[in-house]
Amino acid sequence: MASSYTTSSHASKLLFRQLFEKESSTYTYLLADISHPDKPALLIDPVDKTVSLRVRFWVKSIISKASGSKADIFVGTGDTVYFGNLFLEVRATPGHTLGCVTYVTGDGPDQPNPRMAFTGDAILIRGCGRTDFQGGSSTQLYNSVHSQIFTLPKDTLIYPAHDYKGFTVSTVGEEMQYNPRLTKDEEAFKNIMENLNLSYPKMMDIAVPANLVCGMQDLTSKA
Repeated sequence: MASSYTTSSHASKLLFRQLFEKESSTYTYLLADISHPDKPALLIDPVDKTVSLRVRFWVKSIISKASGSKADIFVGTGDTVYFGNLFLEVRATPGHTLGCVTYVTGDGPDQPNPRMAFTGDAILIRGCGRTDFQGGSSTQLYNSVHSQIFTLPKDTLIYPAHDYKGFTVSTVGEEMQYNPRLTKDEEAFKNIMENLNLSYPKMMDIAVPANLVCGMQDLTSKA
C-alpha cells in the first residue's frame, strides 16, 4: 500500500509516502521538503528487515528520552524535528510503552494543512496498541490519547505504525467518534484492555532488542 500527500504551500512543499511491510504489518513514512532537496528527509518507523539503513545511508536515529534506548538524538514533549522548512512537533504519548511519542506536523503557513499526526501504537485506526508489556499502562495510554491527540483539530490526519485490516489513514474526529476502545470512559477502557487475551506479539523477541538499540546494531555488526 502507498499513498502520497503534497501541501499547497508556495514556500515549501511536503513529499509524503506511506510504505507497508507485510510481515510485521508496519507502516513506514517518508517525509521530505521538496523545496529543499539538499536537506535531510525523515523516516518514521522504518523496518530494518527492508533495508539496513544505517549501513547503506548516513542516518541519524531519533527516539524518545523516556524510552531508555540508544540513539543519536533524544526528544521529548515540546521538541521539534526539522526537515527543510518543515518540522514535526513531539508529543509524549506513553501507555503502549514508556517511550511512545506522537509526531505532529507544525501549525503555520508553510506546514501541511490539514495537520498530520504519526501516532505510532498510541492510536491504531479503530483501535490502539496493547498495554500489557514493555511498561505499558492502560491509564497512561488513555490519558495520553485524550490530552495529546484528541485535542488536535478534528480534521488532523492520523497515520498509525501498524494496521491489520487494510486501513491507511483516519482523522482525529473519526477516532473520537468511532474508535471502539477510546470512545469509552477511562474505567471501561481499562476493562477492555485488561481482557483482550491477546497472544504473544509476533516477532516480539526480535523487535524489542532491536528497538532498544534503534538500529545501531547495524554499525556494530559491520565493525
